[in-house]
Parts: sequence; C-alpha cells; structure tokens
Amino acid sequence: MNGDSGQTEKRPARGIVGLVAVAIAIAVIVIMLPAARWFFLISVAVGVIVAGGLHLWHRLHPLKEEDVDKRPLKLD
Repeated sequence: MNGDSGQTEKRPARGIVGLVAVAIAIAVIVIMLPAARWFFLISVAVGVIVAGGLHLWHRLHPLKEEDVDKRPLKLD
C-alpha cells in the first residue's frame, strides 16, 4: 500500500507476463553483448550450485517442529 494515498501500488507486469518479459529482455541482452553471455553463464552456474547445495543440506538436515521459534519477536 502507498502510505500517502491509501491505495495499492500498481505494477506494470505481474506473474507469468512479468516472467516472460524478463526472459525476453535477458535473451536480447545476452544476444547483443558478448560479455553478458559469460556473465549470464557464470551467474546461472553459481545459482544452480548454490540451489543444489541448499537442497541437499535441507534434505540431510530437515527442520523439526522444536527447531522453529513460534514467537521470534517475543511479543505478548
């Protein structure tokens, strides 16, 4: 919500339309700029490695009910 007017913010693209727009923009940049190809390739590789590591970690160390703090701010 916008604090001044009390109305919700409108975003130009949401959901699948936004995802498609971003994918097209990335594709155009990667095609037009050769340096962006390497940056994009390295970024995707790092992202896949981190995501795989986190997935493996949480598979081997699942959360237990007692590990979750029900009231993290300790408000009464």
